[in-house]
Amino acid sequence: MKKLAGSFRYTQWDPWLIIAQIISVQCILYFTLGLILAMLGQLVGDNRNLDHIFEYHEIHVRDFGGKIVISSFVVNSLIGAVVLWLVVERTKQCLDFSCTWHIIHLLICWFYNGQFPTTFSWWALNLACVTLMCVGGEFLCLKSELQAIPLSLGPKTDL
Repeated sequence: MKKLAGSFRYTQWDPWLIIAQIISVQCILYFTLGLILAMLGQLVGDNRNLDHIFEYHEIHVRDFGGKIVISSFVVNSLIGAVVLWLVVERTKQCLDFSCTWHIIHLLICWFYNGQFPTTFSWWALNLACVTLMCVGGEFLCLKSELQAIPLSLGPKTDL
């Protein structure tokens, strides 16, 4: 039984929906990150591999390869804002889903490297990306939520 929770939407705890949304966001964002890295790598003639996504020592500004990785993560976080808007569709949940994506990414990086990420550049980049993704997603979702509800202009019936 759905209950009206003081808003225009019905709310109900649906863990399967949340799990499906988390998996969808993870898959879409890793796919787009890999695609962005592959395209930028082709432009500069550099081979991209999983190390560029999960190896935290690859995030640096010493050379052009590190700058490509950083710019790929930033562009991907902006794409992540659009993904939140399309998949999650709720302003209140943008922070939860953007933090969830980055926490899962932290766990994968920790497992992939065999040690906890300790570089400042990795943490600064991920903090900036979670902020961009969350704020961008909230902006897009809020813009949709605040649109006027269209009223039917069809024939009226008298009761």
